Amino acid sequence: MTDTQTQAAPALGTLEDLPAGYRAAMTARNLVPLWPSMRAFLPHGAPRPQTRPTLWRYADVRPLLLQAGELTPIEKAERRVLVFANPGHGLDGLHCTGTIYVGMQLILPGETAPSHRHTPSAVRLVVEGEGGFTVVNGERLPMQRGDLILTPALQWHEHSHTGTGPVVWLDALDVPVVLAMEASYALEGKPQTVRNAPDASATRYRRAGLVPYASLDARPGPYPLLRWPWSEVRPALEALAGDTPAGQPVHLGYVNPETGAECLPTLGFSALMLRPGEDMALPRDSASAVFHVVTGTLQAEVAGTPLAAEDADVIAAPAHAPVRLANRSVSKPAFLFRIDDAPLQRRIGIYERFSA
Repeated sequence: MTDTQTQAAPALGTLEDLPAGYRAAMTARNLVPLWPSMRAFLPHGAPRPQTRPTLWRYADVRPLLLQAGELTPIEKAERRVLVFANPGHGLDGLHCTGTIYVGMQLILPGETAPSHRHTPSAVRLVVEGEGGFTVVNGERLPMQRGDLILTPALQWHEHSHTGTGPVVWLDALDVPVVLAMEASYALEGKPQTVRNAPDASATRYRRAGLVPYASLDARPGPYPLLRWPWSEVRPALEALAGDTPAGQPVHLGYVNPETGAECLPTLGFSALMLRPGEDMALPRDSASAVFHVVTGTLQAEVAGTPLAAEDADVIAAPAHAPVRLANRSVSKPAFLFRIDDAPLQRRIGIYERFSA
């Protein structure tokens, strides 16, 4: 990034430069001077993220999540989740990055996480297990490994499990953003009645470029598609890989099928494939991001920090950070799911992409 108007930042006055009496008068009136602290929230040249490049290993998380299932019944937890707290924000911050909350949720056979709705928007990416499902506004959505399920802001949703063994999924929400707006709250609801065939929205939008004819003359709903099956996303990535030159990312974005825009106004979701032995730097942008390894083994480098990851591991990348990914297998592809805050940045006019 270049800017012909950029020049060196001048030194600013400090709080200690001001007379003690003047400082006391300001404090008594709930006032503070801007200039001594301005560089802290308007640093010159580039942001200074609190978010640290961080790796959470599923091999470490899973035993503790299963133990939570033994220690805390669903009635006492409502949502049995272990939150990925980025050390740069502290354990109490519930930040994976500055704008993204991520955790892993466990539901056991026969359990139901009760119906509620809340102002933060959420998605679920299924990590393991069979027999789980989510109900969103009366639509029952099966949960298979790698599936992406949308639960947008203020939409009723609940989770149940009619199979055997644990079901685990990754939760990603815009909680930090909604908390910063002082607008975060939840409402409890009654169990939902399933109103249609399972996975109805995915059936209606099964093929790209085809939409229900009735929707052509009707104003589309804000969230017409609620589930993206991994059984369809993975073949789409493999097909794209055959038409993508070496050295370029095989990268698909999840979008609203009616509008072509991102699924949610605050968070973006996409899937990446690394071909066997492939090593590349991703295009650098201003968004913070979280990467979840759907399957594969890879070596990542985030803002100069090396991180080795494999199946179901999670990586946090700060805003503006360079990211390099290498598939450590020379015989099998690696697949990743990416969450970022690019949609929010675009809406407020600060999103940037940088040349290498």
